[in-house]
Amino acid sequence: MTSMSNNEALIVDADSHWSEPPDLFTKRAPAKYRDRVPRVEEVDGMPTWVFDGHPLSSHGAAGVIARDGHKESSHTALHLWDWEEVHVGAWDPEVRLEVLDDSGIDAQIIFPSTIGLGGQDLGLVDDRALCRATIEIYNDRMAEIQADSNDRLLSMPLMPAWDIDLCVEEAQRVAKLGMRGVNMTSDPQDLGSPDLASRAWDPFWEAVSDLQLPVHFHIGASVTGMTFFGKYPWDSHPENTKLAIGGSLLFIGNARVVTNLILSGMFDRYPNLKMVSVESGVGWIPFILETLDYEMSENAPEELAQLQKKPSEYFRSNLYATFWFENNRNKLPDLVEAVGEDSILFETDFPHPTCLYPKPLDAVAAKMSTLPIETQRKILGENARKLYRL
Repeated sequence: MTSMSNNEALIVDADSHWSEPPDLFTKRAPAKYRDRVPRVEEVDGMPTWVFDGHPLSSHGAAGVIARDGHKESSHTALHLWDWEEVHVGAWDPEVRLEVLDDSGIDAQIIFPSTIGLGGQDLGLVDDRALCRATIEIYNDRMAEIQADSNDRLLSMPLMPAWDIDLCVEEAQRVAKLGMRGVNMTSDPQDLGSPDLASRAWDPFWEAVSDLQLPVHFHIGASVTGMTFFGKYPWDSHPENTKLAIGGSLLFIGNARVVTNLILSGMFDRYPNLKMVSVESGVGWIPFILETLDYEMSENAPEELAQLQKKPSEYFRSNLYATFWFENNRNKLPDLVEAVGEDSILFETDFPHPTCLYPKPLDAVAAKMSTLPIETQRKILGENARKLYRL
């Protein structure tokens, strides 16, 4: 891929979101499922996703960029805006491409919003055939958007996490559609599968590794993760403060995911397996990696001896994290050195509350200027070029 935004560097946004249209599923469902797939209905006065008669999450703007382009107070927009009040680029692929052009971005990785950040809500009804059909509807639509955008809008397909064999089949299917990764819930045990450290998942790791599909774990990408989100803030805080507390601790919550992945041994069995901690930032990573080395040596030396490397060394070989708002200018070089310049991706989080908008590259320019040009190129796009085969 050649840069469309400038002649000097490829810019890839590794985390953004759709505000899902209310007819996303009903418009494409086969006749036998049309009345059962997720639809938006009013429940207790609020627009809500209803799946096979079961209310799921609320349906709203899931964004803070207004139709006229201004950025709104987080809580008001996120919870009170109607879907039609949010920026058209939040849901319309053609307008999203205009947002990319205006922002100087060449390609963008995109995740869901109101159906679960890891698609976990689409596995919460008993009819598994219906759940599978719903996920396929979503993935097929995302593949269409990718093809129509000439591989600039890369939505990550969802996995039927309640069934490992189905995950293998769906990974193989979306790979044939040209998709460049998969979006996985961090807690498939919420949906009835073993947890991801179980060797039962090895066929899936083998499949995505062979298919060169990086596995993405967005913050809050499980029923368990979002339960934590609701309990992080104390009730006496104002609503906007609660949102800030929840958002901050969701970042750190992915430390739980990363540590479990590293210590599972999966990267020894599948050394080419790549995973991404999405929208989690990178500042916490050096501390967690150092902690893992220490805690395993102190508390689990026998298990540590079974790993081929120190826990801290797996991040550079198998994992990525996304950067956007951090770090203090004079400390960013140290942070990059600690995490690894080949393991960091740039993101904007459009159109969510913490997004860099409207000038994302300007927002990070001063911080990035403290890094060597080659390191800047890697973080802003070259690492993503390799990971997503752009």
